[in-house]
Amino acid sequence: MSLTLTPMMCARLLRHRPEAEQGRFYRAAGGFIDAMIVRYGAMLNWVLDRQTATLWVFVGTFALSVILYVVVPKGFFPLQDTGVIQGISEAPQSVSFAAMAERQRALAQAILQDPAVESVSSFIGVDGINTTLNNGRVFINLKPKSERGADVAEVMRRLQPQIARVQGISLYMQPVQDLTIEDRVSRNQYQLTVEDANPDELAVSVHRLVDRLARLPQLVDVASDLQDQGLQAFLSIDRDTAGRLGITPGAIDTALYNAFGQRLISTIFTQSNQYRVVLEVKPEFRQGPDALKDIYVASSSGGQVPLSAITTVTEQPALLAINHIGQFPAATISFNLAPGVSLGAAVSAIEAEARALELPLSVRTGFQGAALAFRASLANELLLILAAIVTMYIVLGVLYESYIHPLTILSTLPSAGVGALLALMLTKSDLGIIAVIGIILLIGIVKKNAIMMIDFALDAERKDGMSPRDAIYHASLLRFRPILMTTMSALLGALPLALGTGVGSELRHPLGITMVGGLILSQALTLFTTPVIYLWFDRLARRVGGEGAAGAGGKPVENGRP
Repeated sequence: MSLTLTPMMCARLLRHRPEAEQGRFYRAAGGFIDAMIVRYGAMLNWVLDRQTATLWVFVGTFALSVILYVVVPKGFFPLQDTGVIQGISEAPQSVSFAAMAERQRALAQAILQDPAVESVSSFIGVDGINTTLNNGRVFINLKPKSERGADVAEVMRRLQPQIARVQGISLYMQPVQDLTIEDRVSRNQYQLTVEDANPDELAVSVHRLVDRLARLPQLVDVASDLQDQGLQAFLSIDRDTAGRLGITPGAIDTALYNAFGQRLISTIFTQSNQYRVVLEVKPEFRQGPDALKDIYVASSSGGQVPLSAITTVTEQPALLAINHIGQFPAATISFNLAPGVSLGAAVSAIEAEARALELPLSVRTGFQGAALAFRASLANELLLILAAIVTMYIVLGVLYESYIHPLTILSTLPSAGVGALLALMLTKSDLGIIAVIGIILLIGIVKKNAIMMIDFALDAERKDGMSPRDAIYHASLLRFRPILMTTMSALLGALPLALGTGVGSELRHPLGITMVGGLILSQALTLFTTPVIYLWFDRLARRVGGEGAAGAGGKPVENGRP
């Protein structure tokens, strides 16, 4: 486009318009920009007379960019409002299916009372996701954002008191995201796994860790998928009494399976179908351990003996499920972030609490899903930015056949970084993946300001014999209009990303915020700091006698070379 279509359009559309044919707006706009250039020229002369102070401003900007990168809240993906909330309900681990169904219906009714909720879908039962009976799933569809007048985070906070009034069940919610890397369904948005080869030691460690994490102000809705509080009924057989009555353990097992094991005893065949006959007790006779008193066992003499006469029933805690990661038992602790807290701050707080607990050496903790990817990205973000800068330095060095002037162009980046990071902090946004993408785009946009000035200044030195100061001064004035226009175009193009309010717009906000903040500050600083840095590098090249000094001195050149 730049090498073909744009030159053709310029040939067709751009032409000199005599002053008599110029409209009032054309003359007013041109006069305004010309006045800006004159004012800029006067300010630039003032700055060039105070180069040492300007260099210190650049050094301060560079130092500030490093400080802001360290202190800015770190995140991963911004929280989106897609209009859908997914939740996992949890009842006591000893709950029955009928009780779970009743509580789940009450939970759905409480959610539907909120004016922002459009509909609710609810599921219970054991399947590939719900591995235990006491868990269910809830999908909450919200009304369009223009109708509900609240974002998804506010709706979830508003639903919590209504859900808390439902007895015997709790709900862990998180908004559905367009972009996610989670490979498992968990109660909350972020996960921490705990592993140990000893299941008993694992349970103790997980309970201790959950209690400590629940007290952290950075976290909310801390929960664990460790299901070790179920109830199990054990039958102890009085073998002496059973032997006198002629009852064997096999007869007891048969009676229990007939009552609760859904034994297939027959098949009814019809002309079009077949029906299996299943033997079991009625639902009202299997509501708890007391139902075992109504079970009778056949003796060897043919008589029926109450099960309670030959057994003793005891209830003990039991694991409902044993999760594994690899070959070791594991539990997942999930959590959400408190309002205004970044993922980086939460991860640091969790790691500090885990160290303070001094868990056994056999216990291993590690983040999963988005939290794990965040830690990996946090380690690579700075390397990614540095790699982009090094790549640009190599390309610019080849372009200008110089080791020095690419540094002049790259000197525009600290001011852009300061603007981007300040904009993120002012808008209470995190430095996440999307914001880093915005910074990478910003690097490419802002360095073109210096490229336009340096390219003209080098050409003026080498071909026209101008002094370095005159060359960079005239280059700055000549390139002021295109620098201003391209910056305004990029700025106006980024504003919809920063200010958009559509569905899922939160994912695009950091991209626009970083570009807007970086463009505004870099435009304000680089128009003055870049000429000064150009002159400083020119003097440095002369002192060391390296390349670039001859061209800067105005000696004859051929094909762009001294």
